[in-house]
Amino acid sequence: MEENKNIEENKDQLMADHSSCLEKPEDENSIDAGQPLNDLTPSNETMEVHKHPHHVMHKKKWGEYLLEFSMLFLAVFLGFLAENFREHQVEKEKEKQFIESFIEDLKTDTATIRKNLVFRDLKGKQLDSLTALLSSQTVKGYENDLYFLGRSLIRTSRFQSNDRTIMQLKNSGALRLIRSRQAADSMMSYQKFVEYMEVNQDDDRIERRAADPLLSKIFNVFVFDKMVTLDGISRPADNPALRSYDPDLFQDLAFCIHQIKGSNFLLKSRLRILNKKADNLIALLKKEYHLD
Repeated sequence: MEENKNIEENKDQLMADHSSCLEKPEDENSIDAGQPLNDLTPSNETMEVHKHPHHVMHKKKWGEYLLEFSMLFLAVFLGFLAENFREHQVEKEKEKQFIESFIEDLKTDTATIRKNLVFRDLKGKQLDSLTALLSSQTVKGYENDLYFLGRSLIRTSRFQSNDRTIMQLKNSGALRLIRSRQAADSMMSYQKFVEYMEVNQDDDRIERRAADPLLSKIFNVFVFDKMVTLDGISRPADNPALRSYDPDLFQDLAFCIHQIKGSNFLLKSRLRILNKKADNLIALLKKEYHLD
């Protein structure tokens, strides 16, 4: 009986301990089940509030956008103007260099033209003298003159223009750099006249070479060979005999001389015109580009 009593007491003690464990301790943080919900909200005085910062974006007005765009556009535009001005200055300097170079070419041409004019004047006198001897029928006794004039008949002095600058302008497309329309037109006109005169010089060569067969029949080639030296053509001595005194051959040769005289006269006239063009063009370019 005593043993059952102890078991009951231990059982009661265990139940009591279990009940005490289920009860929540009452402290300052405990919440009464009967307390209203409104009372559960912490007061402003006791609760610390953490506010998150908000970055407020400043809303720009349309005028500000317009100002920024205008400033950006102005910066780009001024940069464009500066670059354009620099390129313009570079092209202007190149233009001046081309003009100065072309003037030097013209000066070279005028010097060459003057030499050719001297030759053409002498050539015309020689052609007249040879024609006079052939037509006089008194050839014998004048063989020295006939040999000298006959060998000189096919000689020439070809005018060659100094076209280094104009060809560079054409080939490189730099002709656009010549801003003055009058200057560009005058330069091209001069070049066209040079090309036209080259055709006349080709015609003169054809006419001179046409006399070769007749010269070989009239003159002794071995005498011709002795006449030609490094210093030019010298007159033979002692009136060496001609290979032929046939009047018909003289007539045929006189016709060739007539043709050559026409080309010589034409070339002399064209050279004078070209020389005047060159002088006028030099004066124009110096005035247009303010050169000394």
